[in-house]
Amino acid sequence: MPQHAVPRQSYKLTHWRPHRRSVLGGAAAALFGGRLVSGRRVRAAQAGTPPALVDGLTIDLAVEPPTLDPALAYEIDAWSVVHSIYDSLLQFGANGEMEPLLAESFSLLDPLTYDIKLRQGIAFHNGEPFDARSVSFTLAHIVNPETGSQLAQNFSVVEDVEAVDDHTVRLHLAAPAPWLPSQIAPWMAMLPPDYAADPANDFASNPVGTGPFRFVEWERGQRINLERNPDYFADSAKGHAIAQSASFRFVGEASTRVADLLSGSADLIRDVPADQIATIEQAGSEVVAFPISGSAWVRIPTDVEPFSDARVRQALNHAVDIEGIVRALLAGSGERLASLFVPGGLGYDPDLAPFPYDPERARHLLTEAGYPDGFATTIDYASTEAADLVTAIAGQLSEVGIRTDARPVELATFNATWTDQAAAPLRFLTWRPLFDPYTLLSLVVSSSGFLSRYANETAQALIEQGAVETDPEARAGIYRDLGRALYDEPAAIYGFDLVAFYGVGPETPPWTPRADDYILPTYRREHGAE
Repeated sequence: MPQHAVPRQSYKLTHWRPHRRSVLGGAAAALFGGRLVSGRRVRAAQAGTPPALVDGLTIDLAVEPPTLDPALAYEIDAWSVVHSIYDSLLQFGANGEMEPLLAESFSLLDPLTYDIKLRQGIAFHNGEPFDARSVSFTLAHIVNPETGSQLAQNFSVVEDVEAVDDHTVRLHLAAPAPWLPSQIAPWMAMLPPDYAADPANDFASNPVGTGPFRFVEWERGQRINLERNPDYFADSAKGHAIAQSASFRFVGEASTRVADLLSGSADLIRDVPADQIATIEQAGSEVVAFPISGSAWVRIPTDVEPFSDARVRQALNHAVDIEGIVRALLAGSGERLASLFVPGGLGYDPDLAPFPYDPERARHLLTEAGYPDGFATTIDYASTEAADLVTAIAGQLSEVGIRTDARPVELATFNATWTDQAAAPLRFLTWRPLFDPYTLLSLVVSSSGFLSRYANETAQALIEQGAVETDPEARAGIYRDLGRALYDEPAAIYGFDLVAFYGVGPETPPWTPRADDYILPTYRREHGAE
């Protein structure tokens, strides 16, 4: 294959900076081993000393994964379980940089070749060795049409996996893919080839990984139970296990998760509602507010009227008071965005101002587009999302004449109807992580995206340019241009960046939240921890 000589370099995704605030405290959010919660630092762990293991830890998640096949895990609760059991070659670090995990090093030899040195002495939970065969097998599984992974197209850029030796792999690409590491981190969790290739082993239900916890059992509809992997490598970027066993329970109602925390039946819970923060703290538990690399928005299609008219899509943006919704419903945890890009992520443009809340301007644009009396539409949202947020958005759209019915949809159905023109044209969603926006752009915004109902020639050309530009600064510039194009031709009602609220029980050991929003039962001492 043709080669383009460039200086050998270690790959780093982007220069992400920590989020600029702590939502509850007004300063940079800190880790749970010495964190700021409502402005106070609590339970600071001694630097260099992992917390003592507790016997068991119960974590309430909102959604039960449909499978534990990493290639089919598409949301944060599935990732939380998957990445407790499995390891990828890489992971996102606290500041968005790529950190080696099962890779010892990950280097770009030239725009079409990645060189990967693998950790030695790593074994899967069943004793099978981790080596170059695992990389080849895992990639083949993702791109196999029988797997049915939504990410198969993104990995098809890899033309060949060359095993230089047992612990050195080279990925030969069909085209430059500076975004490939951002795909590897969440989805290319290493599979044991002997175990996974045996049809007698259902690894999607009985997974075997190399991660900090081993799979024990899955009580369908209730919980997944794990046990600590005592042989986990001590210097893993994931950190140290904080419990001998961990149980992930699936509790769809936020109020029930809060009740579990307050009763002591759960030690750690996801998605604390803003109006429950004071109740939790008054009861002696704690709330961790942690900035994550993600955003909330309402997808708008261009393949159906009246949304094919950019003026209508602009009107939707002017019609919604994002700042007011954030203040009223999210304890002020988030800032309005001007596009799909988030602060700290590749392509974010601080000079691009968000759409101002201007109902009169929205009505004027609707009239100009030929809809002086407005129109009726529907907005779908996954039943796991906050209904009050979507109801508020729908209500404000209705006030300018866009009569909007907000409709909750079970998560599996929501994920199956992205491109269904019989489904609601508008859909509210949250997306993370966004250190590198390639996944979002390639799936949802590109005209050829697996989940896309958006098309614009200017945006498409910039998406394609950004996908092959290997210089990080030049790529960031392309995405800033794309942000401006998506402002003129909106792909969404642009919402706000995300802050996660976790509920933590009084007996829970120090735990490290993550900027990608996985909940892993691990603790990681950051450099300079107090």
